Amino acid sequence: MTIEQLAMASGQSVRNIRAHQSRGLLPPPEVRGRTGFYGAVHVERLRLIRELQAEGFNLTAISRLLENERFGEEAINLRQVLLAGFETEKAEILDVEELHARFGGEASPERIKRSTKLGLLRPVGDGRFEVTSPRLLRAGDTLNELGVDPDLALDLIEQLQRHAEAAARSFVKLFLEGVWKPFEAAGMPDERWADVRTALERLRPLASEAYLAVFEPIMSQAAEDAFGRELERLRRSGKSSGSDGRRSRSRRHR
Repeated sequence: MTIEQLAMASGQSVRNIRAHQSRGLLPPPEVRGRTGFYGAVHVERLRLIRELQAEGFNLTAISRLLENERFGEEAINLRQVLLAGFETEKAEILDVEELHARFGGEASPERIKRSTKLGLLRPVGDGRFEVTSPRLLRAGDTLNELGVDPDLALDLIEQLQRHAEAAARSFVKLFLEGVWKPFEAAGMPDERWADVRTALERLRPLASEAYLAVFEPIMSQAAEDAFGRELERLRRSGKSSGSDGRRSRSRRHR
């Protein structure tokens, strides 16, 4: 194929193809006379470049990835695994009035701004907002029904995010140390790429299950300790009041 025919076959412009050539992203064409001719390998390389760009890689990163074309293909696969959610939640779009109801009638501009900063809401225009986690919004509904102040609920979410970030970094470090670095040290053999991808896919639900398994008994113990302290405080308070009451009655009797 001439460069014009390659542009038609790949859906790329001649200008883009030349730009990729100047960056060394495409193998050189076969030159006959003064004309360069391209083949299926160039079509495939252009497809890979387009997919890597769609996945968010810039041309500098793509250049490094394409030093090993298999690595470039697997980079796409790994990135897709990373971007995949734990589960698909149906997006909810709410306007300010609906947010007002979900915030217990108190969706002030400050609370909406804070919720947006925490990543709970995403403005989509026309005074509407996308709820990034409907599941978390439902938890907020429950707290609202229990009479919990919305600002206290936002404080809790902010704390949870900090703890979750620390836990996430620990799990990522576990993957890098336990899976990725041994794979890299082995020379990244082709036959083990699928194992690495599977390990990454399994890491995400495993992290959720392990985090919950550790959290539940700690939550139970914390609630038991706190409730026990409250009962003891009330007991002492009641006993003290009772003693004061008896002493007061005794003085009146005299």
